[in-house]
Amino acid sequence: MNFHSIYDQGFARVAAATIPVHPAQPHENAKEILSVAEECSQAGAALVVFPELSVSGYCIDDLLLQDVLLDNVIGAIRTIVDASRTLMPVIIVGAPIMHGNRLYNCAVSIHRGQILGITPKQHLANYREFYERRHFAVPTKATPAIIDTTTWGISPDPFSACVPFGPQIIDVEDVPGLHISPELCEDMWVPVTPSSLAALSGATVICNLSASPITVGRAQDRKLLVQSASARLGAAYLYTAAGRGESTTDLSWDGHTMIYECGDLLAEGERFAHSGRVITMSDIDLDRLRSERIRQGSFHDNAERLAGQESSPAGVAEINHALISLEPPRTDLGLRRQVERFPFVPTDPASLEQDCYEAYNIQVSGLVQRLRSIGNPKVVIGVSGGLDSTHALIVAARAMDLLGRPRTDILAYTMPGFATSDHTKNNAMALAQSLGVSFDEIDIRPAAEQMLTDMGHPYAAGEGTYDVTFENVQAGLRTDYLFRLANHHAGIVLGTGDLSELALGWCTYGVGDQMSHYAVNTGVPKTMIQHLIRWVVASGQFSENTGKILTSILGTEISPELVPSRDGEKMQSTQDIIGPYALQDFTLFYMLRRGARPSKIAFLAEKAWSDASEGLWPAGFPESEKVEYSLGEIVKWETLFLRRFFSQQFKRSALPNGPKVMAGGSLSPRGDWRMPSDVSGADWVSQLESSVAGVQGSGIPASRASLPSTQVGDVQ
Repeated sequence: MNFHSIYDQGFARVAAATIPVHPAQPHENAKEILSVAEECSQAGAALVVFPELSVSGYCIDDLLLQDVLLDNVIGAIRTIVDASRTLMPVIIVGAPIMHGNRLYNCAVSIHRGQILGITPKQHLANYREFYERRHFAVPTKATPAIIDTTTWGISPDPFSACVPFGPQIIDVEDVPGLHISPELCEDMWVPVTPSSLAALSGATVICNLSASPITVGRAQDRKLLVQSASARLGAAYLYTAAGRGESTTDLSWDGHTMIYECGDLLAEGERFAHSGRVITMSDIDLDRLRSERIRQGSFHDNAERLAGQESSPAGVAEINHALISLEPPRTDLGLRRQVERFPFVPTDPASLEQDCYEAYNIQVSGLVQRLRSIGNPKVVIGVSGGLDSTHALIVAARAMDLLGRPRTDILAYTMPGFATSDHTKNNAMALAQSLGVSFDEIDIRPAAEQMLTDMGHPYAAGEGTYDVTFENVQAGLRTDYLFRLANHHAGIVLGTGDLSELALGWCTYGVGDQMSHYAVNTGVPKTMIQHLIRWVVASGQFSENTGKILTSILGTEISPELVPSRDGEKMQSTQDIIGPYALQDFTLFYMLRRGARPSKIAFLAEKAWSDASEGLWPAGFPESEKVEYSLGEIVKWETLFLRRFFSQQFKRSALPNGPKVMAGGSLSPRGDWRMPSDVSGADWVSQLESSVAGVQGSGIPASRASLPSTQVGDVQ
């Protein structure tokens, strides 16, 4: 495996292209097509798709029925086929093809000197400006499924000249997960599309060869259809429309190209390009497509249901398959797609605002429903002046407002320990006062000293032993106080821990911050919480003074504040111990939502985080926090994540109730994530280390590649 190869990492490079059209001049169009195909081949593309009737031109009316035109189309296809012998990609072009005594509007799939198949358009546009039935036929069940191309002069062997005619899937055996199926223009606009049936038969990449003249608003309609098709089918969808050069007697053309994957826009080409030549290229994640279909069992249920219907418009068994090998380059081709640094946090400002609005209100409505259903008890919460307890407190405040209850029914407690700073304590007090909640302070140090003395801990004898026992005595006492206070005031304890902490097991089990009566943050990753707080401030959910305090809290170092720092030393930092939350949330998303191999997560993380000056950052993200990470740092912290994620499952198995918030998933044992608590993550660590062994900058020596997984230790 080449760690930096997209083809080894489960991607395939694809292209949707438009060319300057030469109406009724197939040989000139063939030259344009081959020029683009050669460029795509040099770029390592597995597939390039051209518009509908790109060999002949779409808008040539009755010239489509002229023998000279049709003869030249065959000659042009022969030229493309011959030239394709030295090119890597599957080339799909549009052409009018005679079959029997009828003319069909077809997609011709070509690879390495061979026509793989000819797919006719199944739904002809014959309304408004379209009159396709004047020239073309619709294939029926009586249409022969084989077309004899012996007379085309492409192959002297009559057996290899018998080409499949009909719906097709091209299976690429040396690029796992790459299964290509073409459809044409109007086929996308009908209720039951050919691409739906192809996807149910295994197609992962749908190619739409379109002409589609442009009118005001039509581009948005196309995008809506392509986006929804790619999302619904769990597929990549390439779309290309005719551009400059088509006749403008009555119509105009914009050369629209786009590539979607599971509803996400990967790339979109320039429309109305003056040159008429546009190559829109991107790398599709084949592993993602497979993962989405594995997780959506109803996808396969639907395939089985349709396969059993004899009256199906084109039964899934009727689609022919062609098996090919691409022999793609296993070298570093770069990655042609945007990888979000924060997969839980959109970089688009409008999308981020919408996500924050929904996430906050999911949390608030979840708490409102819980309080209503159990008799509207008071809410007891520990506030530290950190991000998580701050966000839980403002969720509780809004919940009380919606319930028509006074905010004084929220009982907030700050409980300073041996390392609590004045800054965080003062922020907690100021926030509670600004929100108008009930507030009190309980100093846990005397109780902690007594417990440490009773245990015979070295700290009680004056030694500076700040071990996990020292830390958890404080964490446990805080939660113990909260539960007893809830008993005393007929309330419930509101949990503050977040999704990232649960993934890493960064919480004290049992009578500690792992436990509560209801937890509003367990579905929200740390990287999203800070944006939620920014959104609360920006949207004016609370007073201006509250907003200032929240802004101050946002600038505070993330710390458990359990271990005292000596004079001049940096305060205890969570991220120094368990890694940057930015990287750990990145790993969490791809492991939880995609089931990705650790090597692929590291590959994507390097693309996202190796250069702070490249790519987009979420709106409002502080300049001082725009950092970058080397591959060695990425591997180091991902390894720690994997070890902690597996060894800390027992904490998630006893997770309190709380709402799922992010589409990326949650870790609730009752919903999204089920895993035994006694399995080892050694194989995951081994897969990561062996994939980067010897790679420059990884920090893993080449000798590590040969170690079996049993030799990779796991932390328990």
